[in-house]
Amino acid sequence: MPKRILQGTVVSDKNEKTVVVKVERRFTHPVMKKTVRMSKKYKAHDENNAHKVGDQVSIQESKPISKDKRWVVITPEQA
Repeated sequence: MPKRILQGTVVSDKNEKTVVVKVERRFTHPVMKKTVRMSKKYKAHDENNAHKVGDQVSIQESKPISKDKRWVVITPEQA
């Protein structure tokens, strides 16, 4: 089974080897028939502290790295 890959924007890089990525999804509301935007933040592992606030990144599911880190930032070469 393939691992999920999401794309989002880095909103925090203050933690060591960790970035917080905000992923936005858009869908049509089933009752209102209106496009709704929802966002969620994921903590992702960034081994080299390479990404800064505002960067567009792709993150991939992985085994748990810490209490709430289950995603890894992937570089374009890995995708």
